[in-house]
Amino acid sequence: MPIVLLALCLAIEYYNKNKFYKVLKENTEELEEKYLISEIIKNANFEEGKILKETLQDAGKSMLENVDKYKFLQQDYKEYIELWIHEIKMPIATSKMIIENNKNEITKSIDEEIDKIENYTEQALFYARSNTVEKDYYIKKSNLKEIVNNSILKNKESLIQNNIKINTHDLDKEIYTDSKWCVFILNQIIQNSIKYSKKENKEIEIYAKEEKEKVILYVKDNGIGIKKGEITRVFEKGFTGENGRINGKKSTGIGLYLCKKLCNKLGISLELNSEKDIGTEVRIVFPKSSFINEALK
Repeated sequence: MPIVLLALCLAIEYYNKNKFYKVLKENTEELEEKYLISEIIKNANFEEGKILKETLQDAGKSMLENVDKYKFLQQDYKEYIELWIHEIKMPIATSKMIIENNKNEITKSIDEEIDKIENYTEQALFYARSNTVEKDYYIKKSNLKEIVNNSILKNKESLIQNNIKINTHDLDKEIYTDSKWCVFILNQIIQNSIKYSKKENKEIEIYAKEEKEKVILYVKDNGIGIKKGEITRVFEKGFTGENGRINGKKSTGIGLYLCKKLCNKLGISLELNSEKDIGTEVRIVFPKSSFINEALK
């Protein structure tokens, strides 16, 4: 009789433990944030289960404390970068003013290099803010032609210096976006067209088409293009490809990656087609939404 009772007790204990660990495993597999497992598992009615739950809770608490610590450090660093960028804008603006009052061939070359510095600092600012875009952007009705003109104006000196013809048409269309972020995105695309232009007959064509559910902005150049095997990778962080390694055209591989990231945050599609030695076509697709239109009226 005692043996039967012992066997029964062991069977019940095995059943309880097996059920507990089975549920634990299933919940862990289904849970996306697995570090929260200690919050959803039920209290065990055996000692090992209680110890396991307490250990998981302690580990989860420690992990969350470390995450909070690194979040604070990341935020502190982001704020420093933004402050530094705002501070550096003053000497850049002053340098450009001095150049404007002392124009010659040497200062023209210096001005072109300062434009590059200004672009990289702006890129760093938008990169620092790219993970919190939703806190910084403001969607409103914007005129596509104004956005394009502002982007061209930012690249005016570089376009003139490189003898690139700009052909714009069919741009008088209304879109809903954040114009500041959109100008930055378009600015990066135009700079790529300038950087990878051919030696002669250089041209960038910018125009738009309006369809039932979207407005598509096209930026087409007749530059050196991208080889077929690299087109699918141009939006990867740090990817420079063959063109990025050309002497005198060194690339960081950040520009298009950042454009794609910002477009995704803004609900805009960014597409690219290219043919080596023929040119590149970039399409920015702005969706039209009757819901947004009504909400923003």
